[in-house]
Amino acid sequence: MGKKCLLRTAICYSSSKWCDIQISCPQSAHFYGYPDECKNILTILSTALTIEYKIEHRRTARYLEVGQERIRQRTKALGKAALGGDWELVDHNGQTRSNKDWHGKWVLLYFGFTHCPDICPEELEKLVEVVDAIDEEKSAPNIYPLFVTVDPLRDTPKAMKEYCAEYSPKILGLTGNDEQLRGVTRAYRVYFSSGPKDDDNDYIVDHTIITYLINPRGEFVDYYGQTKTPIQMKSSILNHIYRFEAGTE
Repeated sequence: MGKKCLLRTAICYSSSKWCDIQISCPQSAHFYGYPDECKNILTILSTALTIEYKIEHRRTARYLEVGQERIRQRTKALGKAALGGDWELVDHNGQTRSNKDWHGKWVLLYFGFTHCPDICPEELEKLVEVVDAIDEEKSAPNIYPLFVTVDPLRDTPKAMKEYCAEYSPKILGLTGNDEQLRGVTRAYRVYFSSGPKDDDNDYIVDHTIITYLINPRGEFVDYYGQTKTPIQMKSSILNHIYRFEAGTE
């Protein structure tokens, strides 16, 4: 009778599967590990499985690559269609400005109001930190931060200028009449709603807390919520800049 030895190997694709293979070995074979006959068969089997695994791995990687590219293209197309557009406002120097004034430049666009008790100050401080950090990058162009009010009744050009100066001379405040503000907030799907007035005629404005990144073609390319850190924003923005300059975005 031939002596039985058990060879076990694993095939791994998306999950592990074991194949138990029994091979008869001569009784006279000295068993130091696997007999020679078993070793030869095991070598052939392992080689075949390795080739099959590599083929399957490459096929899976290709499927993933194609799928991710489709997602990127769809996201890019939807983003361009859903966000952005032409608008016209008044800057904090009293000059009429439009989105076309920043074509050829990178822009960070934030919506808020000067009477905001805490969120807007925090977001503007983060915005300044990100802009300063990118401006220090010699390989990257400067970023232009724009602060658009959602409270035009109180945020006059003078009020916006004084408020922006508290954070950085780089920030340009933008205000306008109700129709102008509806135009720009509609373009970027910004929600805002004024709350009830208190005894001092003071009120809070609920609004979307998002900073929008606009490329030199005037296209929306990304957004950053309240949870994004300055480091994360800087990394993302630089990635967009370098891809844009390389012609891959």
